[in-house]
Amino acid sequence: MSHTSDHRKGLLLTAIGGLALSIDIPLVRLGEGDIWSILGMRSAATVLATLVILGAMRLASGKWPILVPGRPGLLAGLLYGLSSLTFVLAVFNTNTANVVFIVAFNPMFGALLSWIFLKEKPQPATLIAMLFMILGVGLIVSEGLSSGHAFGDAMALLSALILAAAITVGRASRREMGFVPLLAAFLPAVLGLAQALPSGLAIAHPGWILFNGAVVMPVAFWCLATGPRYLSAPEVGMFYLLETVLAPIWVWLIFAETPAAMTLVGGSILVATIAAHSLWMARRKSIRQVL
Repeated sequence: MSHTSDHRKGLLLTAIGGLALSIDIPLVRLGEGDIWSILGMRSAATVLATLVILGAMRLASGKWPILVPGRPGLLAGLLYGLSSLTFVLAVFNTNTANVVFIVAFNPMFGALLSWIFLKEKPQPATLIAMLFMILGVGLIVSEGLSSGHAFGDAMALLSALILAAAITVGRASRREMGFVPLLAAFLPAVLGLAQALPSGLAIAHPGWILFNGAVVMPVAFWCLATGPRYLSAPEVGMFYLLETVLAPIWVWLIFAETPAAMTLVGGSILVATIAAHSLWMARRKSIRQVL
């Protein structure tokens, strides 16, 4: 009964995290500001919210939680900070659908980096999934090249690679990294504010950006970081698909931005591949447990 309760808790947490993450890009777009102002305010709000949470935890437990675990934590934090920068650059330089579909390549980058640096050879099914995902990303990037979105698509691909590298560092160190992604927002906050403040912040609707940075992002990261305590990695991966599927829908409903046909084809290949691979891994794990 306890196992069932924990599993339901994990499903609820990851569902909330995935839904919260799916409204990140729409909120950035609703802010209607320049890239440096939004990057700085969104990241600064995340850092301030994290410090408030840490202070509350300190008062409740009488001790500070692990914040940055040594050099691996610093390296992972630098990578998380860079991924935030490249992600926002992607949002401002290509279509939303392109961003979320390309960033969905992150798990396959993770498998590739684990193979190279951690000597964790991927299963044949994972290698096959990589080939299909390369095809999907290739279709989306080819559309970006023809429509002038090449830089934004490249930033989305770089964001996926950097994020996968940060996760790989965390796995290799086997240390607690829960607060590292949130505190790492300090780097893009400093960079964004340094660029924006000399001429003044230029955001038409700052409330959306503050809500995104102070509430949505901490909730999303905390829930998705806690979910793996109760669920298998494939199950958690399925909930990351919520952003991939829902973010373009929210943007289409709010801004009437319709993805290009080639983007939809490539995105469909990516979503179908990730879903099939995650279901295969979950089934394989359940068979092992039975045996």
